[in-house]
Amino acid sequence: MTQPNGIHHLAISTADIKTQIEYFTDVLGCELVALYWMHGAKGAWHGFLELNAHSSIAFVQMDAIKSIEPIPGVTHAGNGAGTTAGGAMQHVAFNVDTYDELLAMRDRIRSRGINVMGPIHHGMCDSIYFAGPEGLTLEVATSQTDIDGDHWIDPEVVALAGISAEELARYRRPAAFARPAEPIPNPPIDPSKPHMVYPQPVYEAIMSMPDDELAERFSVTDPPVA
Repeated sequence: MTQPNGIHHLAISTADIKTQIEYFTDVLGCELVALYWMHGAKGAWHGFLELNAHSSIAFVQMDAIKSIEPIPGVTHAGNGAGTTAGGAMQHVAFNVDTYDELLAMRDRIRSRGINVMGPIHHGMCDSIYFAGPEGLTLEVATSQTDIDGDHWIDPEVVALAGISAEELARYRRPAAFARPAEPIPNPPIDPSKPHMVYPQPVYEAIMSMPDDELAERFSVTDPPVA
């Protein structure tokens, strides 16, 4: 099946990338693997802290971010049960493979002077919760078995979400996709669909550009250090 198989990176805005790097390397033990001028974003820095060889937590620093005030309950949840605006990150949970590793992470985090809540047992996973710089709500979790939808999809919540039986069956078994012999061009811009925020003429030009031309014009492949 054609589908994503993990998170390559989750990018979080920061007004102080050094503090985030210090926290994620010391408190969580993540290795800094990239720190460079962000491609296509004038004045922005991009930093990657490795979770595994194919997955990172990333930060983006821009000067303008310093003037944007965090507002708990709007821009930041504050805790795992808090509210944010739709589309904002409520919390991020990092994975470990075993319960012993979860307890080791709890102790590592506490050894750095950071308070940790947990472990808390959710049935589908076991979790610890704590805070990161700039109001991040963080979790480390482990699942010992695959999540079984027969037990963890609640009919009451399905009904409250307005999901029909036919829709639920489709959600649980998404349709397979076979890549066609010829690439599919961008469809016409449909205002009813989600879109990135760019000036409209720029967005229309980008989305009408052939893929090869776009790659040629915007790709940057050379690392900053030879």
